[in-house]
Amino acid sequence: MPKANDLKKGMIVQVDGKPHIVRRSESKSPSSRGAATLYKIRLNCLLTQQKIDLSLKGDDYFHEADCQRAEVQYSYMDGDNYIFMNLTDFSQYSLHSEELEWQTQFLTEQQEEIIALLLDGILIGIELPQSVTLVIDDTPPAVTGSSATNRTKTATLSTGLEIQVPEYLSTGESVKVNTSTGKFMSRA
Repeated sequence: MPKANDLKKGMIVQVDGKPHIVRRSESKSPSSRGAATLYKIRLNCLLTQQKIDLSLKGDDYFHEADCQRAEVQYSYMDGDNYIFMNLTDFSQYSLHSEELEWQTQFLTEQQEEIIALLLDGILIGIELPQSVTLVIDDTPPAVTGSSATNRTKTATLSTGLEIQVPEYLSTGESVKVNTSTGKFMSRA
């Protein structure tokens, strides 16, 4: 049973008997002595998409939701639905773009290493890998030469995500992006 201070973005826990996914977790330390650290947690119900904001102490417990996990591949988009294929039995699942929210920025066709969260055989969410490799579609020209500062520029990636990248990168190059922060990690 995870405590409130163990919750991380993407974890699945039960609230009032329903599975909820953690969308955001922030800690606030009060300035007075002896006061407990508070955790502000935003959760989304995986069945109804309802958002819940909770303020908890670090030792508040949650029950983990009984979800099955299966490795899937993102296959293609059909209208507003994203189609995923189970890599062991080749069954297909679909999720609406509204259910994926921010995760669509990191999905490319034929992408693997995605974990499907299944409740009674129905896809209710996905877990992305820690990082993904994406191609730079548009960015200002590369700047050559050395600089004492670490300067960056805006780049639009193949999925439409805009991030800050080092000045020396140019259009067409591949970069690794952290899926939890949405920030540049390295050249791929």
